Amino acid sequence: MAAAFERPTFCCCRKVVTGSNKSEERSWPRPRGPHCPVDIASASNFQHFEIRHLHLELEINFVRRQIEAVEVLDLVSLEPATRSLVLDSHQSLLIRSVSAKCSCNSAQNSWPLSHRLDPFTDYGSSLVITLPAAIKPHSNFQIIIKYTTADGPAIWWLDPELTSGNSKPFLFTHGHSVCNRSFFPCFDTPAVKSTYSATVMVPPGIKVLMSATRSTFDEQENIYRFQMEYPVPAYLLALVAGDLISADIGPRSRVWAEPCLLKVATAKLNGTVERWLSAAENLFGPYMWERYDVVFLPPSFPIVAMENPCLTFIISCILESDEFLIIDVIHEIAHSWFGNAVTNATWEEMWLSEGLATYAQRRITTETYGVNPSSLMNLFTYEKGFCFVYYLSQLCGDTKCFDSFLRAYVEKFKFTSVVAGDLLEFFLGFFPELREKCVDNKEGLEFERWLNASGPPLLEPDLSQGSSLIKPVETLYQLWSSETLDGNHITDIDISKWKTFQIVHLLDKLLDRSPLPHEVMMKLSKSYSALLDSMNAEIRIRWLQIVVRNNYLPDFYKVRRFLENHTSRMYTGPLYEDLCAGTMKAIAMETFYLTQNRLHVNLRRAIQQIFAHSANPAAVMTLLEDKPSDTTNPISLRDVNVSA
Repeated sequence: MAAAFERPTFCCCRKVVTGSNKSEERSWPRPRGPHCPVDIASASNFQHFEIRHLHLELEINFVRRQIEAVEVLDLVSLEPATRSLVLDSHQSLLIRSVSAKCSCNSAQNSWPLSHRLDPFTDYGSSLVITLPAAIKPHSNFQIIIKYTTADGPAIWWLDPELTSGNSKPFLFTHGHSVCNRSFFPCFDTPAVKSTYSATVMVPPGIKVLMSATRSTFDEQENIYRFQMEYPVPAYLLALVAGDLISADIGPRSRVWAEPCLLKVATAKLNGTVERWLSAAENLFGPYMWERYDVVFLPPSFPIVAMENPCLTFIISCILESDEFLIIDVIHEIAHSWFGNAVTNATWEEMWLSEGLATYAQRRITTETYGVNPSSLMNLFTYEKGFCFVYYLSQLCGDTKCFDSFLRAYVEKFKFTSVVAGDLLEFFLGFFPELREKCVDNKEGLEFERWLNASGPPLLEPDLSQGSSLIKPVETLYQLWSSETLDGNHITDIDISKWKTFQIVHLLDKLLDRSPLPHEVMMKLSKSYSALLDSMNAEIRIRWLQIVVRNNYLPDFYKVRRFLENHTSRMYTGPLYEDLCAGTMKAIAMETFYLTQNRLHVNLRRAIQQIFAHSANPAAVMTLLEDKPSDTTNPISLRDVNVSA
């Protein structure tokens, strides 16, 4: 993320990526070897091995907050001189033993292996395993790792009071982007994909789901078995366990949620997911993951949504807003083609997933609703990646032709990881007239500026279709911005009839203009505060940030109430940052003392960091009993998230 608590616009992937790697002397970046990019975020030697399959045996213990695990990696050695296997791991994993199995000289052999855990970064370690000499290049062998998980950035343990139903403990994992190395040792890079399987043991009464194409449950042994039949990168392996029930919402989709949420979740999505999937298939080719289920997670889920294959994770708070729910789900559906099937090979080029998924999301909504509700106004920072994809669509001159290109692109590269050069070479091959006109004649295309230069996008999408919704927002904003408030004209505009997007747009503009004159703030509170109290969290968080940034004391009790009732990082973080940036640190600390036991440990530590960075260290010493650990994305893509 651009900042520690920047709210993701739609899904997990709204993380700005920076990097210093320079492309080779071509008009766009090229890989340094055929599909063998350098990933500075991975400590592993993934270039030296091929992974055929990954299997996990997991026993979940909620009392001890541990997972006893056995991992089996089916590998092929590609380099004759490689005498060690290096996997991405994490300081929180206790590696108990490592062994190898191999069929050598027509006999099955096994060896215990020496290993060590070396420092890498604050978000991971390198697990170095010494391989036996009997393993020859291009031969199949297995690595078996027995280990125990502890508190790590990928694994979120929730006490019952942190769930929606307050009845049973809850567990979910979150792998994006480099967190799953604290769940299982792996090649934690999007350049590497494999199939996986898992067996999971849990206490009775706990339902387990995974991002897998097949699942079975042995009721007698209380064991769940999962199989992902298509290759995926490590960050897309995900698990959730808790008090979950389901309801079908279409021929290949169901909703999973805690019992208290299932009725409303089903009512919101029943029939619509299949409509969106069908629209996406018409545009980009068959949906290849068989099922598309959605699981709504408790309010402690740290982001809005995560596109785990077959099983999208979404925070339950989003059910409050129909418009945001629509965009979030459609965006995650788009990732089924762009991100999950065809994946960026390095995090430096995450725009290959996010930019294409955002473009696809808007094409799906346009085909489904006629006017695209997600681009009616510039509510959010447009990713530079989306604008680049839009630029490519304009180069070919016809939206339907570009749809055909994307369909062919998915078919060509599905279940692989790509770099920018793959996309652009295929684009110019698909439209040879552009290669002849622009590349051979060295005019017209500006790939180098798009991909490597800083600054705003060279082309922005036309949002004129949304003018009917934007115009009243702009009119009301101008009334609030004038030197003399015109109370009559302001009250003539009834925002209670507006869509969520319109209110969010107005509040975003007022937030950007803050601090406001005190007279304006008083009038705003009198006009809207009571109304906004009844609206969804996306609206309330923006209003309360305005309250904080303007030090408007009469409404500060609402800030405290909001923080007492919301336990998601994306909502609490911005308020704590604003409180500590101004004169209200005491209120922030007092509220934190009252609510910290209801916050997830990762969120507690993040808020402690805010206090430590913004206040006298002596004043917050008692908050820092645990060593703060940054569980946000430690890497960033280069200039792909510049405001449009």
